[in-house]
Amino acid sequence: MNKHTQLISDFYTAFQRRDHQAMAACYHPEARFCDPVFELQGQEIAAMWQMLCERAQDFSLTFSVDDSNGKIVARWQAKYLFSQTGRAVVNNVTGNFTFKDGLIYTHDDDFSFWRWSAQALGAPGLLLGWTPLLRNKVRQQAGKGLQAFIKQSFTGQTAA
Repeated sequence: MNKHTQLISDFYTAFQRRDHQAMAACYHPEARFCDPVFELQGQEIAAMWQMLCERAQDFSLTFSVDDSNGKIVARWQAKYLFSQTGRAVVNNVTGNFTFKDGLIYTHDDDFSFWRWSAQALGAPGLLLGWTPLLRNKVRQQAGKGLQAFIKQSFTGQTAA
């Protein structure tokens, strides 16, 4: 196992434990993260993982790491209750990575937003999860939620 494959394995093992500090330590300070909900850079990435780990309910994660094609790809499945609705979600995700200075430099996660929204949001997600309207609304709410979490967690202030 090469050092980058080990790093990704360590990252997901930390995720299984909901150890957001160990996860954050895997990222380069100038890292970028992107998935269907978030586009983040630098310390925002650590804050997102902290928020998700601290709020996770009935959480479990399985993963595999493949480095057979010269690229490192992680396939992972998270099972949890979506905090806003209490609905059960099983999310199948593919993660792609680049590295700088031995750390994750870019992390792109891909999953079916429609499938996720149908599980997390119920009928509205099932009917509208394929539309840019719902995706943009979820992205906006998630971004506001993350900024409120950052403000509260790192400055002790509450969101207005």
